[in-house]
Amino acid sequence: MNMKKYHIEPDTVQETLVIPLYGRKVCADHFPQLFKDEEAERICAKLDYDFETREKAMESAAGLFGALEVAQRHYDLLWEIREYLKQYPRAAVVNLGCGLDDSFAKVDNGPCRGYNIDFPEVIAIRNELLGQRERETNIGCDLNDQRWMDQIDGRNGAIFFAAGVFYYLKTAEVIALTERLNARFPKGVLVFDSCNVLGGRLMRKTWLKKAGISDVAAYFSLDGKQDVEKWNIGFASVSQRSYMRGYRDIYPQVSRFHKLMIIFCDHLVRMKIIRIELRGEER
Repeated sequence: MNMKKYHIEPDTVQETLVIPLYGRKVCADHFPQLFKDEEAERICAKLDYDFETREKAMESAAGLFGALEVAQRHYDLLWEIREYLKQYPRAAVVNLGCGLDDSFAKVDNGPCRGYNIDFPEVIAIRNELLGQRERETNIGCDLNDQRWMDQIDGRNGAIFFAAGVFYYLKTAEVIALTERLNARFPKGVLVFDSCNVLGGRLMRKTWLKKAGISDVAAYFSLDGKQDVEKWNIGFASVSQRSYMRGYRDIYPQVSRFHKLMIIFCDHLVRMKIIRIELRGEER
């Protein structure tokens, strides 16, 4: 019996849901010693999409490094979530701008609870393809509309994470979002990836254009945690790690070209994972 596949139109914002997922699958195929991701392969199998064209692009050295970035970011954020759940095992695990990301399935420890936030049309696709696990809630809402926060039970802690999402938001929107989280969720943590303005310009030439973003200077970028500290919101702490080498060092296990790209990302593009401990106000 043939499974009905969900059609993904190329050159649309909808396609941005597929690229990270497919990047993880490609990395699992090319670097099995580093990445295992059966879920990414399973979800991709449910999609009606021109993977052949995407595969040709990712088979190049530069394309494969883009897949490496996506897979390593996934690994980094999963590491942060698992570490947080060791201290707060009943916490809320909140995926900001979730797309088709399956992180909750990978970190579910039993007592924690998952929340996936994205635009209603994205959640509709997610519901059809992935459904909801036990103790998991999909919420269709703009991240800038703080009403979604009313549905998060953060009494036992909450970790909020965003994978490749904040680049779609203006800097002022990211600051406002973190300010609201900081005020509402004591013991909470926010983790996300970032890069500097140069990195934003490079992304504008690739996948950001699918979202209709042209004035990248108005959109989110960071040189590092020192920029977050200047927001003066009163976080408990702010820390950072290298995106590609801060959680495990894959440098020795990749090609010379990919080594050079890792150096470029660390020093010229300033790709970081930022971790903010929220102060919150007990209510």
